[in-house]
Amino acid sequence: MLGRTPARPTASPTTRYARGVAAAVIAVAALITAANAGPARATDDSPVSPTSATAGHTAGH
Repeated sequence: MLGRTPARPTASPTTRYARGVAAAVIAVAALITAANAGPARATDDSPVSPTSATAGHTAGH
């Protein structure tokens, strides 16, 4: 019966655990960075309010 062979037979268990921990730390850092990023800022400095946008539209009737 054939047994499972690891993809990298030369890698020690300590190396695999170190890689797993490093990947977990990078993933957590990416999640924290994404959570703290916040919404994108608008490029227009003077946003139009909904009341002023509809006031000009209804005045023309």
